[in-house]
Amino acid sequence: MAIDTPPDSDPFDAIVDAPFDAALSERYLVYALSTITARSLPDLRDGLKPVHRRLLWAMRQLKLDATGAFKKSARVVGDVIGKYHPHGDASVYDAMVRLAQEFALRYPLVEGQGNFGNIDGDNAAAYRYTEARLTRTAMRLMAGLEEGTVDFHPTYNGEEEEPEIFPGLFPNLLANGSTGIAVGMATSIPSHNVAEIVDAALVLIDNPQAEHADLMRVFQGPDFPTGGIVVDSPAAISAAYEAGKGAIRTRGRFSTGRIVNDKGEDAGWEPTGIEKLGGGQWQLVLSEIPYMVHKGKLIEQIAALIGDKKLPILEDVRDESDTLIRIVLVPKSRNVDPDLLKESLFRLTDLETRFSLNLNVLDARRTPGVLGLKLLLQEWIVSQIAIMLRRAQHRLDKIANRLELLDGYIIAYLNLDRIIEIIRTEDEPKPVMMAEFGLNDRQAEAILNMRLRSLRRLEEMELRKERDELLAEQADLQALLDDPKLQKRRLKADLRALRKEYGPETPLGRRRTTILEAAPTREFNMDSMIEKEPVTVILSQRGWARAMKGHVALDTDFKFKEGDGPAFAFHAQTTDKLLFALDNGRFYTLGADKLPGARGFGEPIRTMLDLDPEAQVIAVVPYRPKGQLLLATNTGRGFAAEMDELLAETRKGRGVVSTKPGVKLQIVREIAAEHDHVAVMGENRKLVIFALSEVPVLARGQGVGLQRYKDGGLADAITLKLEDGLTWAMGGDSGRTRVEKDLLPWKVARGAAGRLPPNGFPRDNKF
Repeated sequence: MAIDTPPDSDPFDAIVDAPFDAALSERYLVYALSTITARSLPDLRDGLKPVHRRLLWAMRQLKLDATGAFKKSARVVGDVIGKYHPHGDASVYDAMVRLAQEFALRYPLVEGQGNFGNIDGDNAAAYRYTEARLTRTAMRLMAGLEEGTVDFHPTYNGEEEEPEIFPGLFPNLLANGSTGIAVGMATSIPSHNVAEIVDAALVLIDNPQAEHADLMRVFQGPDFPTGGIVVDSPAAISAAYEAGKGAIRTRGRFSTGRIVNDKGEDAGWEPTGIEKLGGGQWQLVLSEIPYMVHKGKLIEQIAALIGDKKLPILEDVRDESDTLIRIVLVPKSRNVDPDLLKESLFRLTDLETRFSLNLNVLDARRTPGVLGLKLLLQEWIVSQIAIMLRRAQHRLDKIANRLELLDGYIIAYLNLDRIIEIIRTEDEPKPVMMAEFGLNDRQAEAILNMRLRSLRRLEEMELRKERDELLAEQADLQALLDDPKLQKRRLKADLRALRKEYGPETPLGRRRTTILEAAPTREFNMDSMIEKEPVTVILSQRGWARAMKGHVALDTDFKFKEGDGPAFAFHAQTTDKLLFALDNGRFYTLGADKLPGARGFGEPIRTMLDLDPEAQVIAVVPYRPKGQLLLATNTGRGFAAEMDELLAETRKGRGVVSTKPGVKLQIVREIAAEHDHVAVMGENRKLVIFALSEVPVLARGQGVGLQRYKDGGLADAITLKLEDGLTWAMGGDSGRTRVEKDLLPWKVARGAAGRLPPNGFPRDNKF
């Protein structure tokens, strides 16, 4: 594009020498302000962003009122982007679709005909297929546009005019809410119940000094179009609205179920969601989901949890919705706790969400700011009174203009014959009439333009009647302008009429969201969702693990792969956590429910845990809360460890016993609560017994010396109750055991060399 410059001028003269950061800052600030004030934040007075205001204005210009015919959405979008909003047609149509969605807006402003999307998250049909018109709510929001209530400004190309705001009394900002992200700031306002907004406004009109707590007595909180339950406490909700910022916790609603008392009488309804089936079976039914959550995505979330076995107490999820939401949740068994299943869904899915409250709006001076509920309502009330006064002044001007004409008409009727004579005889009757009867130019022109049929006596009577009525109306309007108390009374009357139309007894005004503080959160962990069943855990020498159902006799001849054999077998429950101890001093944790069944040979434990390929599993112990283990290395050092400290949260395990080259963890024994002593046997067949209190309890480390050796190392170690003595199995097939009660000869201080064990002690030096 050529630049028009004088032929003698130097084009470099137009270059401005300025610091780059200052120029960038200035231009970015202009962009930021434009985004904040003309795109992303709603106006406090009508609760609309420019794109929504222009959409509704274009539909009004097309005469698409609530009682008229529908027109193609493409026609509306074309008018909007052609006359008022020069942006993309897709963005404008998306904004229009949202105004028509009953699950997006509490009080829709557009009535759609055709596919306008659904709560599953499906998009609307293209604008060439859909039709639209305004709703009664939108018409109420725009009421008074032709009454001089607001200013109009030229459109972007100067060919049309558009209103700066809509003057209607409908409190759209709080009623329908708004969300938007500007530059450096954002807004997030939930929808609310119109009746409660009006009640709070009436409290402020009666008492401008009312406290925030007074407003919250009639203003409960959000009223989402999709219903649901707000589970925050009233104090938390009140604090959020007082500051204008906070978060509101919302849950889906389970369908209502009948409550029956001990006498079998109907005791009402509650949102249990439980549907009883035959044979003691039951299922949960979800009837409402949180606002802005897509039903399809929520079901996908739940199905993924079932598929990944992250919600083992849930068997299936089904979508049986039609026009109403009905999501069926089938538990794993009838013994599942329904409250636990609900709590799990709230924690793991979008069945519970947090809606961010940020009352950031543009005030009457187009200044952005975060306002508390009281200040926001006060500003809105002030704007509505200003609109009322502008309407009254506009009407007064109309009345004055009409009275001026009526005075001229009445003068004409009082002097009708002379007026007719002047008109018939004078070439320029207007100056003569003005001079003779004291008329102004406008009155004289109106008399000259009167029709002959108006020159009847009845018309004069009607003019006088109209004049009297206008004078009375003029007096009332002037009194309204002069009396602030009368202005408040008029606004209160208008608000009460609005409340009647949107009252709680009407289908549109009935509250949909329940404000109900949730019970204290129960302790939640994934283990509580596992059904408790007895299993027999089997681990082979080569590290193949499996879990047989039930407590099978441990001397059963279990089958193993060729060349493999038994290593560990013990009884446990599916709810147990298993501690795997390796000779390199690391401990790993695996839930018993995660082990494969016993139809085959199981699976390698290394596919479930990241084990060092050089290390060997030396012990598998079921975790016991507050339990302790005695840990000892082949060099005779050891310590006691709390089982709670041994739990590992990842596949990589946890290092507990510090080992050096040649040092390995050898002994892992559970310490019974009644045990008070430790017995240690060396490879040199020396036995020492000392008090358990001499063994430190550590989270990790090398431990302390349990026994001293000249040659060899530790053979075995165990804890015992001293008064019960030491027990060991006799040799042969007799199955008898021997008990040595007198252990005082071996009771020494920790770290001693020890002495030979009692006669008959096993030759393998194992307890």
